[in-house]
Amino acid sequence: MYRQAIYDEPLIYDLGKKGRRAHLPLKTDVSPIDINIPESMKRKEAPELPELHEGEVMRHYLHLAQMNYCVDSGIYPLGSCTMKYNPKINEALARAEGLAYTHPYQPVETIQGTLEMMYELQKALTELAGLPYCSLQPPAGAAGEYTGLGLIRAYHQDKGDFDRDEIVTPDSSHGTNPASTVMNGYKIIEIKSNENGQVDLDALRAAVSEKTAGFMITNPNTLGIFESDICEIAEIVHESGGLLYYDGANFNAIIGIIRPGEMGFDVLHYNLHKTFSTPHGGGGPGAGPVCCSERLKEFLPVPTVEYEEEKDFYYLNYDLPKTIGKVHGYYGNTGIALRGYAYICALGAKGLIHTSEQAVLVANYVMRKVEAIDGLRLRFNRNLPRKHECVIDASPLKHQIGVGAMDIAKMLISRGKHAPTVLFPLIVHEALMIEPTENENKESIDQFVQVLKEEIDKARDNPDYAHDAPYWTSVGRVDDSWAVKNLILSYKMIKNLKTKGEWPPKWPEDHH
Repeated sequence: MYRQAIYDEPLIYDLGKKGRRAHLPLKTDVSPIDINIPESMKRKEAPELPELHEGEVMRHYLHLAQMNYCVDSGIYPLGSCTMKYNPKINEALARAEGLAYTHPYQPVETIQGTLEMMYELQKALTELAGLPYCSLQPPAGAAGEYTGLGLIRAYHQDKGDFDRDEIVTPDSSHGTNPASTVMNGYKIIEIKSNENGQVDLDALRAAVSEKTAGFMITNPNTLGIFESDICEIAEIVHESGGLLYYDGANFNAIIGIIRPGEMGFDVLHYNLHKTFSTPHGGGGPGAGPVCCSERLKEFLPVPTVEYEEEKDFYYLNYDLPKTIGKVHGYYGNTGIALRGYAYICALGAKGLIHTSEQAVLVANYVMRKVEAIDGLRLRFNRNLPRKHECVIDASPLKHQIGVGAMDIAKMLISRGKHAPTVLFPLIVHEALMIEPTENENKESIDQFVQVLKEEIDKARDNPDYAHDAPYWTSVGRVDDSWAVKNLILSYKMIKNLKTKGEWPPKWPEDHH
């Protein structure tokens, strides 16, 4: 339910008083008349800004920060999203003047340090992928998918094979996979998973044909289960003339242990903002580098970062006649790339392997603890170990007392814990997708599980307690239907709704 008091909190535009100031800038000798601003770009009226003193401004933004949940304040058990702690030394390095203040249009002689970093990061990523060529240009995971599928499309078209217009993917695939497929002009062919939650080989054989451009999958898959038949999968796809695409969202489970190139994959994208500790969420920036095999290298985006050993010189190579072109401005999000590079350098090969071992250990520990809670169960073969994440089914609890995955998520939020991913993958109806990441220790996992159990016990005594959660949060239970139809994008829209008497929104009495 909505809590009136929360929605009556003043906006920053309602604070302050006319004429109030924090401080005034020093006067300068530059007159506004001397600044050559086109008349069409000059303001006709002063901007509508709140007039506040410095204390009011600081309190407002500190209050907003205190309302925010972040990885520095608690556990993020989001499945497939790997919200791990970001070492602060990475942030300090990314803010170093020599790197932060460079401009992408500077002559390459003046940015040798940045280019060296990018080149060395490419080498590290290709080594981990088992695929020898790399582009750092894609700015996020979905952009990496788009780029990788663009390489596949260019490869087939270069061979004159224009009839291949289908990408096959399992029903447990990530939501961006079908979108990236359609964006590249392909049709999506979905196949069902088998009773173990893995690719059904018979379904795959039936799905591939002379129209198959590729097969798109992550391994371990979205259920956290490793596709043990991956070599046979690769053989089936390649025999049909298609290529194998690796969605790198779950790469943190296999770093340094097995390489996608060795499994038969032709192209992959990484999520530096998942696997390699760079900031994640909040709309970006991200980084989705793409690695590929020899057969796809000539289609990579331009420019690629190259090194001329004789001259000890790094340069940008635009000489790729078959390139798919640019997929992002300049050369990619180099600040995010730098953070990922710092993370790789700090851990080294053994450290990266250790992170994967810890990720698998923690995921299996939390899986066994959570599935022991009455009303929750592990979907698909419970004897198969999970890798980085597990998917718990809350359907039994839903049938017992009418409390489902979304209610559980809201109760956890009410207790100051971030919720797992809910209702995904779609093949598990009341899914709780939990991925605690390798940086969480046993104590934090035990506390999370204990809170989960306590909240479910409360819901058994009073299901309405679950339906009305969360409590003590800045916003209560959201009416999803109302929110979709009434997007609130600025304070002016709230003012308008208040004027019409439509704010705060009211739920119907029978909202349960």
